[in-house]
Amino acid sequence: MIPVTILTGFLGSGKTTLLKRILNEKHGMKIAVIENEFGEENIDNEILVQDSNEQIIQMSNGCICCTIRGDLARALEDLADRKKAGTLDFDRVVIETTGLANPGPVAQTFFMDNTIADEFLLDAIITLVDAKHGNHQLDEHEVVQRQVGFADRLFITKSDLVDAAALDDLKHRLVHMNPRAAIRVVNFGDADIKEIFDLRGFNLNSKLEIDPDFLVEDDHDHAHAHDHAHDDDHDHATCGHDHSHDHEHHNHHHAHHDDKIKSFVYRSDKPFDANRLEDFLGGILQIYGERLLRYKGVLYMKGVDRKVVFQGVHQMMGSDLAGKWQPIEKKNSKMVFIGIELPQDLITDGLDACLVK
Repeated sequence: MIPVTILTGFLGSGKTTLLKRILNEKHGMKIAVIENEFGEENIDNEILVQDSNEQIIQMSNGCICCTIRGDLARALEDLADRKKAGTLDFDRVVIETTGLANPGPVAQTFFMDNTIADEFLLDAIITLVDAKHGNHQLDEHEVVQRQVGFADRLFITKSDLVDAAALDDLKHRLVHMNPRAAIRVVNFGDADIKEIFDLRGFNLNSKLEIDPDFLVEDDHDHAHAHDHAHDDDHDHATCGHDHSHDHEHHNHHHAHHDDKIKSFVYRSDKPFDANRLEDFLGGILQIYGERLLRYKGVLYMKGVDRKVVFQGVHQMMGSDLAGKWQPIEKKNSKMVFIGIELPQDLITDGLDACLVK
């Protein structure tokens, strides 16, 4: 399987700078870059010399670059065929989406099209956010919020143009939109290659990394409003969160942004009834699938001695059994949902109703 990275971010966020680096640096990897032609700054004018008929250009470091105007699926199949035929050699693919694009349909290509799903493995979606203009762009363009919501990793670029408080505010906002994407501050495309590839964002595994600050804040915000966040027999002394804080202390440092795209985490120590949960999630995906960008969970199911993991993009969900619950582990379920104006209470109450009574 050929791993694929989707690179997204609004106009001017630095995708081209990062791509140039990938296409020029001596990293020893053979990477095929697929560029959406409608990019704001075409990479080929500056660093590629091309014969007007040939769409695929070999770079000095062994990478190849092709621009596509047409169908992404066809371009990928063409690359795979050439690789099999031995006319092209590459180990992985980077797709740069145009700055105005919603990355959702690009990601869905890897789940909907069987020929592509057999050859390619979607590794991660990386979104670049411009530190100076990011807040404004998030306010003005829902597509930028979507790009953030889909991300497995967020790179903040051009941070040298803003002060520490502005950078902190932007980070805080991004975490609330997407607490499962690690945030890195990078300058001039100098992200470590290891931060870009093999992130396994779409792997079904029992690791659910959620920004710990978000979880702590989430406890403060919801511990009183929704009792269901803490079961009646929940012992505050041992739950691993400090409930004694001043509940206001997070809120006055940061400008309040009412973003359409938000995330929430659901947790429970009680096991799920598998049939009820499957029916409920199926219904949620049917009704809210378009609004659900990314979701992932590690679940404690009644009668199953292994962790059940699931994750998805829009209506496409995959699930699998992961490792066994270890004797020392506290069995619990943890899920994160990222989407557009999701009905958090309805989903939370519905999940509560799927727990074994």
